[in-house]
Formats: sequence, C-alpha cells, structure tokens
Amino acid sequence: MAGESSWISHYDDRQKETAAFDSFLELGEEGEKEATTVSMDVILPDDLLERILAYLPIASIFRAGCVSKRWHEIVNSERFIWNLSHVLPQKPWYFMFTSSDEPDGYAFDPVLRKWYSIELPCIGTSNWFIASSCGMVCFMDNDTRSELCICNPITKTYRRLEEPPGLKFSDYSALSISVNRESHSYTVAIVKSKQVPENFFQWDISVHVYNSENATWVMTLSEVLIGWRGGDESVICNGMLYFLVYSTGGGQPENRHALIAYNMSSRCSQGSLSRNFIPVPCSLTCGRLMNLKEKLVMVGGIGKPDRPDIIKGIGIWILNDKKWEEIARMPHKYFQGFGEFDDVFASSGADDLIYIQSYGAPALLIFDMGSKNWKWSQKCPVSKRFPLHLFTGFCFEPRLEVAP
Repeated sequence: MAGESSWISHYDDRQKETAAFDSFLELGEEGEKEATTVSMDVILPDDLLERILAYLPIASIFRAGCVSKRWHEIVNSERFIWNLSHVLPQKPWYFMFTSSDEPDGYAFDPVLRKWYSIELPCIGTSNWFIASSCGMVCFMDNDTRSELCICNPITKTYRRLEEPPGLKFSDYSALSISVNRESHSYTVAIVKSKQVPENFFQWDISVHVYNSENATWVMTLSEVLIGWRGGDESVICNGMLYFLVYSTGGGQPENRHALIAYNMSSRCSQGSLSRNFIPVPCSLTCGRLMNLKEKLVMVGGIGKPDRPDIIKGIGIWILNDKKWEEIARMPHKYFQGFGEFDDVFASSGADDLIYIQSYGAPALLIFDMGSKNWKWSQKCPVSKRFPLHLFTGFCFEPRLEVAP
C-alpha cells in the first residue's frame, strides 16, 4: 500500500555495513559548456555534515546511513547521537494498535506522512497501560499491574523495572512517566485506586513513584477519597502529577469528572487531595490528559446537557493557573468523519501535535496547537476487518539518543 513501509527495513539497513561510494553534486553556470562534478565528501567536513544530518527526520537519518560508508559511520557515531539531543525535538509519531489481542501495529510519521510497521519490545497485548515522554515509553501489564518495562521504540533498547511494593492488586490504575531531557533520567508514577471493602463511596488512593537515579519505588501518598475514585488517566507535567477522578454517585457533583493536582516534590500530608481538586470545564464523556511543552492539555468528549453520556463534540483545553482555557473544538465535518463516535475515544500528544482516534475505526485526526489546524493522517495500512475490530494507540517522540 502507498505510504506504508517497514520500519524494520530502515533500522536493519542502518546496522549493516554499506559499500562506500561517492555522492556528487553538479554545479554549473549559465553559458558554460561543461558541468563541474564536485564530491560532497570533499566539500563538507565531518562536523558540518553531522549538523546537517542531525536536523533530518528520524526515518531520513536511517536512510542517510545507507548513502556511503562515511555517512554510515557518522550516523552511528557516539558524537552524532549526542548532538541529536541538542537539536529541535522530533515531531511526535502515533503508534496505532491494529489488534485487540496482539501488540501489532503501525506508527505514523507526520513529517514524511508515512506509516511504518514497528514491533514493540516488552509489551504483551494492546490493552496494557502505556505512557511516554521524550522518546521513552513505559508499559505496564493490565492483569497483575506488576510487570513494567521502559523502552525506546526506535532503537528497541529496553529495561524491566522491579515490581512496585505495597498494594499489588487495584481496581483502577493510572500510569505516567516524565523524562529529563538533559540527563535522560526518568520518573514513573502509578496512581492506584482500590475500593474500601463494603463501601462503594470510599476509595483508597495511593501514589507510587519510581526514580531511575536511585532505582527505587516510594509510596508518596495514601489517602481515602469519599465520593470519588481514581481511573486510568494521568500525566506528569512540570513537576506536578495530574490525574482524573470519577464521581461514585455520593451526592450530586456538577460533573462526573474532576482533576487532582499533586505536587510530587512536596509530598503533601494526609487530606491534601481533597484540597487540590480542579473542576473540569464542562460535562465530559471522557477526558485525556497530555503534556505539551510542560503545559497540561486535556482533550475531552463534550456531553449533551440533558444526556451527559452522549457525546456531541470534542474540545481541547489548556490549564493555566488552575483555570481551563479552551483552545479549539473539533469542526463538525471532522467529527462526522469518524462515523459512529462512541462516548470514549483515544487521544494523546506531545510537542505541539495532538492525535485523536475512535476505537471503532483506524481513522486518525491530527490537531496542530501552533497553527490551530486540523487534518487527517494518511490512510492507515489496516482496514476494519470485522464489526468488533477495535483500534487504539499512543503518541511518542522518536529519538535515537535516549535509552532506559
């Protein structure tokens, strides 16, 4: 299919030694009878060539390694990999799972507008918990919530984390990760929510934090919430852990969702969560949290006033000093383009791109926060094969220099 390519072929070619050959550029002036052939390898010194190649999209860097032996050595050198961390971030890719039982899928490159077949390490099935930050992706199994793995999907390097101590089984869990762009150290947070026995309105909320620098887990908070439970949506943004909570029906809250902001550095005392509630901007059918340039952004399904469980549109908000600012609403023509839209959907983003997709179709919509433009991705290589065929996915930044 047009637009589809195997990512393995790009990556494997980069690992193989390539035959050396000269790359030539023809230079000429008007009126001259002969063209002069000049070798690029002679013109450009290594440091200048490294800088040029570092600004290429990731897929183009892999192809550049096949041009000549010299280029192959440059893009595989430690100095080139180090220089990559000092250029502008790569546009985030979106990996779409195309099977409910297997972690098979394709990744969409928004720069070259192509889909690549990628095999993810560590993950067992597509319903695992997934979080990403600065080129690293964290996976946690959905059964025991004890298998955790950090990986770079591009280089396939990975590391398994030890099981977090304390409460092993929980009714709901939310996973998030934050990577330091300078040191590449990372923090993983898991918000666990467990119902208090024989009391549906009380839920034990605990926060477990892993720091890669000391390779240890710490339970930073444990508290009982009344009338609210945790869910599976959280994100770390600018030192704060944000996670959505859901009304359990005790009382009549204005909305079914609320946001909690937890300062991970202060480790506030008991009773702090109830004082850090932030109301959502409207009645939501679902909410998706993401970190875009250290700003908290939420994509939410907007419920009808008389039927809050029926989605009437999708909005995008940014949190400024505990107040929500609406950035955009999905135009109706794009909302219709998904066909039958459920009240929940998948959405994630990084840098300045937000991806939105329906669970029931492989259609992928992209919103650019900078230009405020909406556009469809290239058609996914996989089509819906049967009525209950589901799709989901996650966003990640493709990088070569980060490793767990």
